[in-house]
Amino acid sequence: MAEKEEQEMNYIEETVLKKRKHSEDWAIRRRQQLLERQWKLKQNKKLVFKRPEDFIKEYRSQELDLVKMKQRVKRRKTSETPSSKLLFVMRIQGNKPVHPQIQKIFKSFGLKRIYSGVFLKATEGTLAMLEKVEPYVTYGYPNLKNVKDLIYKKGLAKLDKDKVPLTDNNVIEQALGKHGILCLEDMVHEIFSVGRHFKEVTRFLWPFFLAKPKDGFHGKKNPFKNGGDSGNREEHINELIALMT
Repeated sequence: MAEKEEQEMNYIEETVLKKRKHSEDWAIRRRQQLLERQWKLKQNKKLVFKRPEDFIKEYRSQELDLVKMKQRVKRRKTSETPSSKLLFVMRIQGNKPVHPQIQKIFKSFGLKRIYSGVFLKATEGTLAMLEKVEPYVTYGYPNLKNVKDLIYKKGLAKLDKDKVPLTDNNVIEQALGKHGILCLEDMVHEIFSVGRHFKEVTRFLWPFFLAKPKDGFHGKKNPFKNGGDSGNREEHINELIALMT
């Protein structure tokens, strides 16, 4: 008797089973449709529609970039000599499409993002390239304190295209030990003195990503010497680095 009652309790009508199966199928279809819509939305964001006049405006803007770049190069004083071998260069604008020549310089410096910065050796060639992209960057001669702060606070190692925090000297020794650079202090010294292995150390580092200044930049289009933000700040770059690290 008890067995018969248990069988009756476990029995589920066929209509209920069909309804349950239909609900499950419907839920699966809805989930699939949602995933398809999300995928299409991502694809549409990649293919942003541009009107013909937008292409024309962008082209004219890039051509104007090229004209102004050539004018800056002509005005440049070739006799200008830097007061330090070491430069810290930071990109402060350039989100909108710029002329390919300017973009190529950004890429060669490693300045792909706004508020990213790198250490460079102050050679004639480097200064000539900086002149070409002057409205988009600011630079100057960092002091020892700021070199140390940048490396200790913002430094990231480049290992197989991965970003690795500089928290273990073993990472430094494995990558740069053959050049006699074993720890953070060795890296700071090599960069600040622009030593024999300056290139190897800077290639080991990712560009530094700095915080946006609290009040932002207000005169990005004008050179620093004329009261703006771009171009050579010389030793005054240290004030800006201190604000952004």
